[in-house]
Amino acid sequence: MIKTEITGIGYYVPEQVITNKDLEQKMDTTNEWIVSRSGIQERHWVRNGMCTSDLAFEASKKAMEAANVSPKEIDLVIVGTISSDYFFPGVSAQLQDLLGLNNVGAFDIKAACSAFVYTLSIGDQFIRSGMYDTILIVGAEVQSRYLNISSEGRDIAVLFGDGAGAAILQKSDGKRGILSTHLHCQGANLKNLWMEAPGSSENCQITTIRLEEGRHFPYMNGREVFRHAVLRFPEVIQESLDSNGLTLDDVALIIPHQANLRISQAVAKRLGVGMDKVFSNIHKYGNTTAASIPIAFCEAIEEKRISKGDIVILASFGAGFTWASAAIRW
Repeated sequence: MIKTEITGIGYYVPEQVITNKDLEQKMDTTNEWIVSRSGIQERHWVRNGMCTSDLAFEASKKAMEAANVSPKEIDLVIVGTISSDYFFPGVSAQLQDLLGLNNVGAFDIKAACSAFVYTLSIGDQFIRSGMYDTILIVGAEVQSRYLNISSEGRDIAVLFGDGAGAAILQKSDGKRGILSTHLHCQGANLKNLWMEAPGSSENCQITTIRLEEGRHFPYMNGREVFRHAVLRFPEVIQESLDSNGLTLDDVALIIPHQANLRISQAVAKRLGVGMDKVFSNIHKYGNTTAASIPIAFCEAIEEKRISKGDIVILASFGAGFTWASAAIRW
C-alpha cells in the first residue's frame, strides 16, 4: 500500500526580531500584558524589500536539501498563505519560478492557520493516487504588512509574526508516513476572524472611506476564537487517534498551530496531558499563521522531541473557521 512520507522539512524566519519592548514604543501595551494574554515574548518581522515568496523560497531550499531532492524531481507545488505578494497570481507561481522548476503544476490555498495541514492532506491524496511522486508543500506568511501597528490595533498586532515552513512529500512503501488527515470548516463563523478588504464584494473595494474605517486590517473576536479553538482542537486530535486505533499514550508529540499559549494549555488540560506532550514555540515567533506548524515541526526535530517511528499529531484551527489534523508515523 502506497503511503506518503515527509522526507525533508525546513523553515525560515526573517532576521529582524521584534520584542514586546519594541512594541511598547509603537502602541499602548506592555511586555507583561502581551505575555499574560498570549505567551509571546518576541516575533520576527520582514524588513522592506522582503515578501512572502522570499520566505517560501528559503524554507523550500532547506526542505529540498534535507530530502536530497533536486528541482527537476518536484512534480507539484502547493502553497498555503493568506499574505501573497500580489492579489494574483499566487505565491506558488513565483516559487515555481524562483526554484527553477520546469512547468510543473503550482497552486495556492487560502485556509489561514489550517493551511499547512490542508496542503499536507492535498499532497497526500495526489501521491496515494499515483499521480505524483514528489510534492513540495509550503506554509508562508508576511503578516506584519497587514497589521494596524498602533494602540487601536494592538489586540491583533502583538500576536502575529512572519515566517515560512516547507516539506517534501514522497511515495513510501514502508510503515513510516502520513496515516490520515482530517479537514473541517464552519463558514458561519467567518466574520469572527477575517479581513474584509480588498475583495470582490461591493462593500470591499478599496476606497478612502474603507481605508479610514480600517476594513483592510484583520479583525478578530478573541472570545469566540478562543471558545471554538479549545473545543475543535481536542475534537480533531481525537479524530486522528480514533481513525488509526490509537490513544494519547501512543503519541510522542502533539504539534498544534501556535495561536496562543493559553489555547494550547487549555487543549492540553481538556485532553488530560501535560504540556510536555504539546509542543510550543510561540514565545519566539508569535502566530505565523500557515507557517506555524512546519516551523514547530522543524524545531521539535532539532530538539530531538521526535524519533524515528514516533507517532506525531498535527492539529490546527484558524479563520473560516477551519480546523484540521494529521496523524504521522515519523
